Amino acid sequence: MSNDLDITFQKAFQEISNLKEVLAPDVKLKFYAYNKQANYGSNSTFTETPDLKDAFKINAWMQLKDMSSEEAKKEYIKLANLILNTKK
Repeated sequence: MSNDLDITFQKAFQEISNLKEVLAPDVKLKFYAYNKQANYGSNSTFTETPDLKDAFKINAWMQLKDMSSEEAKKEYIKLANLILNTKK
């Protein structure tokens, strides 16, 4: 299952990365947070004081601290499918 999930996640990531339409800031933050949680989990530390934009990104990611990598990938895919299907 994990390999299929990883492949589907990477495909969704590529499709969203190549999307030409501008996404709303809150949607971008969700994608950022799911991607970070999927790839790094909650064990990252931040050593620099972030600027305002980075603080929003860090906050969005930290809200997912109890989510597993697998669940974050599934949520990313679900959101990507929702966005991509509305753009067709």
